[in-house]
Amino acid sequence: MLVTLKLYASLGVYLPDGAVKNEAKIEVADGTTIRQLLDTYNVPPQACHLVLVNGHFQAPAVRGAVQLKPGDALAVWPSVAGG
Repeated sequence: MLVTLKLYASLGVYLPDGAVKNEAKIEVADGTTIRQLLDTYNVPPQACHLVLVNGHFQAPAVRGAVQLKPGDALAVWPSVAGG
């Protein structure tokens, strides 16, 4: 099934080749969870501060259980510091 992976700021380095503007359309197996998808691209769990599926927040406790569906958009941001 096809989903969109969006990795922002410093996480952009984990996107696959061919990504455009911090996002890539990727093929994943049915039943793939948020955590499995991020693990596939070696995105460190501790770096995933804000995780959204179709604009809805996904708490760290559920990321290993929530299964993606065809057409879903997974967006991830790291912690941001600044002044």
